[in-house]
Amino acid sequence: MRRIKWPLYHILVAALAILMLYPVLWMLFSSFKESRTIFSTADTLFPNPWIWSNYAVGWKGTSYPFSRYMMNTFIIVAIATVGAVISSSLVAFGFARLRFVGQKFWFALMMVTLMLPSDVVLVPQYIIFTKLGWVNSILPLVVPSFFGMPFFIFLMVQFIRTIPGELDDAAAIDGASKFRLYLQIIMPLLKSSLATAAIFSFYWRWEDLLGPVLYLNSPEKYTVSMALKMFLDSESASNWGAMFAMSIVSLIPVIAVFFAFQKQIVEGMSSSGLKG
Repeated sequence: MRRIKWPLYHILVAALAILMLYPVLWMLFSSFKESRTIFSTADTLFPNPWIWSNYAVGWKGTSYPFSRYMMNTFIIVAIATVGAVISSSLVAFGFARLRFVGQKFWFALMMVTLMLPSDVVLVPQYIIFTKLGWVNSILPLVVPSFFGMPFFIFLMVQFIRTIPGELDDAAAIDGASKFRLYLQIIMPLLKSSLATAAIFSFYWRWEDLLGPVLYLNSPEKYTVSMALKMFLDSESASNWGAMFAMSIVSLIPVIAVFFAFQKQIVEGMSSSGLKG
C-alpha cells in the first residue's frame, strides 16, 4: 500500500505545481509571440512563429532603456531593504531586552498597525510628503523604511526572546553597553531573522506599483513595475510581446533571490515566527 501511495503523492504534487506555474509558462511562451496573436491564440501555448525580437524591443524600452528602470528599482530596493532591516532589528531589541514605561502598550500599538489597511494612510502620507517637497523623488519610497516595519519587528522580537538572558548579564559584567550588546551579541545571533526580513523587503519593494505611481512623475525615475505599464497604449496598438518579455526579465532577480536564500526563508520563519 505504501508503494502505491508514494507515487500518487508525487503525481499529485507535480500536477499542482504545473497548475500553479502555468500562468508563468503562458507568459514565458507569449513573450515569443506576435502581439496581435497573443490573445487570439491564448489556447495554444507554443508560439508559431517564434518572435525573438520581443526581448530586443522590450530592452530598448519606450522613453528610456529598460536597464534604466531596472537600475532605478535596484537602488530603491537596496536602500529600503537596508533601512527596514537595521531599524526593525533595533526596535525589536528595545522591545525584547529593554524595560521602559508603557512597553506593553507601545508593543500592542505596533501590532495593531499590522491590521491597519495601507489605503487608510495613503492620503495623509501623500499630504505630508507633498509639504516636505519629496514628490517626484525616491524619498517617500525609502525613508519610511528607516522607522521600522511592524512585521519584521514582530519576527525579530520573537527570536530575541529565545536568546538566553545570561548573555546580557555576562556582557554587562564585561562593561558592555546596551548598544554594544545589540551590535556584537544579538545581531550575529539574529542572522536568520535578518535574512528573512531582507528577502521579504526585497520582494515587496520590487513588486510595488502603487508607491512609485503616486510619487514618481518623471519617466527617467520610473521603476520596473511602471515601465511595464508603458508598453500598453490606449490610443494605439499595445506591445504585449515586449511587455511579456520584460515581465520575464523582471522575474529573474526575484527567482534568483528565492533559490539562493530559500533555506534562510524557512529557517527565519520557523525560528522567528513560531517560537516565544
